[in-house]
Amino acid sequence: MGTVDTAGTAERFRAAVEKRDLAALDELFTDDIRLYSPVKFKPFEGKAAVLGLFGVLLRTFEDLRYLGRLDGGAETTSGGGEAPTVILPFRALVAGKQIHGIDQLQFDEAGRVKEFTVMVRPQSAVQALGQAVLTGLIADGLAPEA
Repeated sequence: MGTVDTAGTAERFRAAVEKRDLAALDELFTDDIRLYSPVKFKPFEGKAAVLGLFGVLLRTFEDLRYLGRLDGGAETTSGGGEAPTVILPFRALVAGKQIHGIDQLQFDEAGRVKEFTVMVRPQSAVQALGQAVLTGLIADGLAPEA
């Protein structure tokens, strides 16, 4: 396996999020991507579900800004394999609450994102994020009304 350009993919991801460009995100994700959310136990699975979630997230986060990039070594994926990893720390507002978080991107051999984990703090921000995302998913027809 040759060197995977994880830094380039991470920078394209960052630019797509900052521009709120779902089409650019689509090109960066594998078809079977999994997104692990801080507000849902089971991951969002598949490109359609993850892009639907990103549509909501890009509307929900206010003043989203990435604070840099941390390049990691190979991390174990949910499938048991190893994948190069990049972590992008961020800050944002959701429903008036300041969120501190990280996006952890794991890549396939072609340099596309195959696993994506979001971690945020504090707990009150996680709760505000969960409610805002659920409301957005229901509004977009991606989740049933409670």
